[in-house]
Amino acid sequence: MARIFYSFALIIISPLIVFYLYILRGKKNQGYRAHFKERFGFVSKSLFTVKTKPLVFHCASVGEVLAATPLIKALQKAHPNLNILITCNTPTGREQILSQFKNTVACSYLPIDFPFATARFLKRIKPQALCILETELWPNLMAISHKKNIPVLVINARLSEKSQQGYQKVAKLTHIIMRSITVLASHNKTDAKRFIELGLETSKSHVTGSIKFDITPSEEQLAKVLNLKQLYSNNERFMWVAGSTHPVEHELVLSAHQELLKKQPNALLIIAPRHPEQFDKVAELLTQSPLSFSRRSQNNYNNEQVLLADTLGELQYLYGAANVSFIGGSLIRRGGHNPLESAAFSVGVITGPHTYNFDHVYPELTKLKGAVVVDSNDELAKQLITFSQNTKACQTLGIKAAQCVTKNQGAIQKTLTIINQYLEPKP
Repeated sequence: MARIFYSFALIIISPLIVFYLYILRGKKNQGYRAHFKERFGFVSKSLFTVKTKPLVFHCASVGEVLAATPLIKALQKAHPNLNILITCNTPTGREQILSQFKNTVACSYLPIDFPFATARFLKRIKPQALCILETELWPNLMAISHKKNIPVLVINARLSEKSQQGYQKVAKLTHIIMRSITVLASHNKTDAKRFIELGLETSKSHVTGSIKFDITPSEEQLAKVLNLKQLYSNNERFMWVAGSTHPVEHELVLSAHQELLKKQPNALLIIAPRHPEQFDKVAELLTQSPLSFSRRSQNNYNNEQVLLADTLGELQYLYGAANVSFIGGSLIRRGGHNPLESAAFSVGVITGPHTYNFDHVYPELTKLKGAVVVDSNDELAKQLITFSQNTKACQTLGIKAAQCVTKNQGAIQKTLTIINQYLEPKP
């Protein structure tokens, strides 16, 4: 009954959902209007022409795609003939899938969780298993998959105390979700305990750690980082990256950089807004500021004070080229973004206080002294000035950050062991 009410409510607000995705988001980013039929389960026939049933990975957006990439590539290496479909919710997520995997996987949007759309999607795709990254727990998707005997694997699962309380408010619906899970691989014992308290059978729970720690820069990636260092710094200037910044936060970051320039006139800020629709808005902010800037996409850098990173798929390399990084979404209440893309390249992290999206990462990172927390743009500026004047302290922060990454690796192999149990035997 709970799922019927949920589905009915979803259908009632469906005009608002379509208006939001196609009109509002589509106006800012045309990618939301492309492939729109997939939002209703009308996936392209070209996705299921391969005779073997696909293994489906659902990654909500860019962050989940980047986290899942090493896992999926390890799976491809172990099973070269495995048919993989990666679904997502956003155009940037889709672009990241294409960037990371080219034509080695199929890609589509996950349908909105209408029962008819989800049923159509599953009927057309006929997946051998569904792997859901983190907490994309859609009731109809999971319940219908369970009914069709499609294994539902929730991997890299995390659940904050706040989210747990939210699920408890809709206990009957949550019970359906927990009953539909075949196996859950969580970050730690605390996450596992919260899922079990929501109704997940204890036998279905496994603690594997976070696959986000399993980042090892390749020779190709390190070569790209070296090229960026030579292009923008050449070890002659202090360079910091503000990655995944949001509105309001953009202004705070630019203010901090102006303070830094008073002490280090040659310093360079590379600012990378979280969403592409913010690129031009940040460019306008820079135009109205006293700061000189150029845009990465125009490839015409000439020693300006700020570089606007208005490209996609390069953030981790820009982090790697910096002396220190600031991870956005943390000076405002957005919960922060992934600091490990920076830490893996031995680049230390500065973050604001709002990091609840990465409660499984930041406590360890700060404990091992690979990250420092600031509460305001003034504190951010002071910390940047300190690191610009103390090279050894800045380098130590980066070394400690990389050590944190190495110490917590191993989740991918544990997760692969779980996934392998649910792959159908070769025909």
